[in-house]
Amino acid sequence: MTEGNVFKLSQPGTFSDPLSAVLRCGARALLTQAVEAEVAAFVESHADKLTEAGRRRLVRHGHLPEREIMTGIGPVAVRAPRVRDRAGTGEERLRFSSAILPRYARRSKSLEVLIPTLYLKGVSTGDFEEALAALLGKEAGGLSASSIARLKDAWADEHARWLKRDLSSKRYVYFWADGIHVQARLEDDAQCLLVIIGATAEGTKELVGLTDGMRESTRSWKELLLDLQRRGLPIGPELAIADGALGFWQAIEEVWPKTRGQRCWVHKAANVLNKLPKSQQSRAKRALQDIWMAATKKDAEAAFKAFVATYAVKYDKAVDCLTKDREALLAFYDFPAEHWKHLRTSNPIESTFATVRHRTVRSKGCLSNRTALAMIFKLAQAAEKSWRRLDGHHQLPKVIIGVKFIDGIEAPRQQPQAAA
Repeated sequence: MTEGNVFKLSQPGTFSDPLSAVLRCGARALLTQAVEAEVAAFVESHADKLTEAGRRRLVRHGHLPEREIMTGIGPVAVRAPRVRDRAGTGEERLRFSSAILPRYARRSKSLEVLIPTLYLKGVSTGDFEEALAALLGKEAGGLSASSIARLKDAWADEHARWLKRDLSSKRYVYFWADGIHVQARLEDDAQCLLVIIGATAEGTKELVGLTDGMRESTRSWKELLLDLQRRGLPIGPELAIADGALGFWQAIEEVWPKTRGQRCWVHKAANVLNKLPKSQQSRAKRALQDIWMAATKKDAEAAFKAFVATYAVKYDKAVDCLTKDREALLAFYDFPAEHWKHLRTSNPIESTFATVRHRTVRSKGCLSNRTALAMIFKLAQAAEKSWRRLDGHHQLPKVIIGVKFIDGIEAPRQQPQAAA
């Protein structure tokens, strides 16, 4: 029998995946080319720097030992290039640092996002190695229970540093605020996470605050807002969007009294409908939509009156629930119409933390509040990269300088009268 006729048999419990092998081979070639181009550009940018002998100061100097980067398609081997600085004694040395392949990196960012997602979905630490091997292949190393535990500690430290970051260069036009309740296995009480997302003057959304509090109390919210203020955020947002939690509204009024409030229509509609019998809810839901979807504030107020007239006699509790926040529910009409769909609801927080809200004490998830906070922080950071920019972002500078909007349209400026 010739060597060409010998075939290797698959062992029980194993399988081959030629497609993944081809993809990893292609990924390795592309990664190598990208890093080589990166180091070539770095060396060329310093081509004018010479040694005392007149030779180029910065030159290529081989490669570092090969290492494997764990990615979504399994491990990809790569060798990072080295650069040598031939500077003389006493001169500050130039060092090459790859943005594509950071030093000591062992896994891709997408994989780091996968880990907290699986954890919050209920996969216990001891099952991670098996779960990731099924997703990435049996070669997925370095993801044992102990390495996951180290990652959790690192993320907790990263969150602690993030809580101390400087905010003096920031200016937020809008705030979305909400409280997220989670239950850790080794804790007696549910944990309340206070979350704030802000819209910058450029229209991008950023995670501004994420910390644990006590049942969305005024004290907890005020501590968070004062902390933002101490770290360089002296000016509050023009508008804050949240549900009816009294703790937040009282806190922001004390810290930033000039900030206006907009109640979340999704929460308000749910609260109103809960006070009506099921037979009335479908019709009432359409009536509520007539209010917050009205083209003008005048039309919204007319729809408000129609709702009150229809339900006040029999369902006064539902009407009281709606009318007590009348002004705050219609505040969005004084802002650009392009922003209305962003301002009528706290959906940026609701959609981001939907996975977290579905956790229960029965799942195999976080053992402690500290672990839960670290995992949620990493999920929020990952989600932040995909948050969409606000429509009509060019209108935000006008909001900052106080341009008046009527029914979403910029009001014409009054011309100064000429002297007689």
